[in-house]
This record gives sequence, structure tokens and C-alpha cells, in this order.
Amino acid sequence: MNLSGRLSARDGRVRPPSSVPLAVRLVLMASLLVQLCWGHTRPVAIATAEALPDAADTRLLQLSAMGEPGTLAKVLMLWLQVFDNQPGISIPFARLDYARVINWLDAVLDLDDRFQYPLLFASRVYTETPDNGRKRQMLEFVHRRFHEDPERRWPWMAHAVYVAKHRIGDLQLALRYANALRLNVNSDVTPPWVTQMEIFVLEELGELDSARILIGGLLASGKLEGNDNELRFLKNKLAELQLKEQWSNP
Repeated sequence: MNLSGRLSARDGRVRPPSSVPLAVRLVLMASLLVQLCWGHTRPVAIATAEALPDAADTRLLQLSAMGEPGTLAKVLMLWLQVFDNQPGISIPFARLDYARVINWLDAVLDLDDRFQYPLLFASRVYTETPDNGRKRQMLEFVHRRFHEDPERRWPWMAHAVYVAKHRIGDLQLALRYANALRLNVNSDVTPPWVTQMEIFVLEELGELDSARILIGGLLASGKLEGNDNELRFLKNKLAELQLKEQWSNP
């Protein structure tokens, strides 16, 4: 036998399936069938939602911060922010325990009272739930913590007015929040529309006389001297309300 004949069995050519012994083919087919059957009959792994734990004691968190409470506050907020997205499952806000969420937001704010994210998430993110009861819980949290530092926290209180008015449809609640804004923030450091929110809510409630009195008080306070645009707006609004009241009470 020449050299090419001796190498013909190892020249890299693919052997036909018929050359594989029948017993080997049967074993391979049986293994494939078993694997397919197992894949269809084994129980499917179900992701389960983990309950939000109780908020840690503030004193314990202060000790754990090791002199860096601001850093720990940011870490805790990041953890709470992504808690609704757990491996294999996304938890709707409506299924979160909002009392516990608020306790954690309180704990984060207690660690760093200059940190704005807890109030931002409370007013803008956690109010995205369709459950009005949960919306109210978050707005009350914002209202409660707003009074501790109105000059920095007014944006979240202003958004609470919007949520109460447009997303819950509770004008009395919106009026309560708008009143808190007007009474507690310095108009020198906030945009004019912040103090105007109460006027618009009163108008929508039909309390035109109260709205006129409020505008009159703002005009008489002298705080708007030099702000011609604001003065012009309020005077025009006052005339508009007077005309509307005349039409409603002929």
C-alpha cells in the first residue's frame, strides 16, 4: 500500500452518518429526547418580590456613616431608588409599602438635610402611582419636611400643589399646599409664580373674593416695588377677577 492509501482514513474527509454504529445513534437520539422532555416538564423558576425592610434607626445610620453622613445618604437613596427593580421582576409602585418608603426617605434626610433627592423622588417619582392614597402619603411627607427648610425645599412643595390639583383633583389640598408656600417662602428668592399659585387655586375653587383680597394684600405689601411685570400681571388679574365676579353676581 502506498503512502496516499495509508493516509486516506485520516485526510480530514467527513464520514457519512451511516458509518456511525446503530447503537451509538440510538443512544444519541434517546439523550436528545430526554433533554427535550425535561426542558418542557421541569418547573419554571418564578421571581418573587422582596419586601422593603424597615428603615434603620437614625442613630445607627449616623454611626455607620463613619463621619460621612452625606455619602451614606446618597448610597441609601440609590439603593431605595432601584429597589423596585429586583432580579427578574419589576415591582409597581402600587405594591410598595409607602409607609416604609417614607421612613427611609426620612432617614436619608435626617442623615443629610441638604440632600434634595428624597423630596424630589417623593414629589415627582413616587406620585406616579395610580393610587391616590399613596400620592397623598408622599405629598404629606413633602409638606411635613418642607417646613423645616422652606427656602431650599419650595420646588418640591410647588410640585405638590400641581399633583394635588391636576393629578388627584383635590383643590382644597392644593390650596393648603399653595398657602403653605406663600406663608413660608421669601418672595425675594422665589419666582413670582410661586406666590401666584394660591390665587389660581382660589379662582378655580370659585373663591373670587378671597383671590381678590390676596392680590390686594400682595400689592399693598410693597414687596413688589420695582418689579413692573409682576405688578402689571397682578393688577390685570385683579381687574379680571372683579369682572368675573360681576358676571357671576349680576
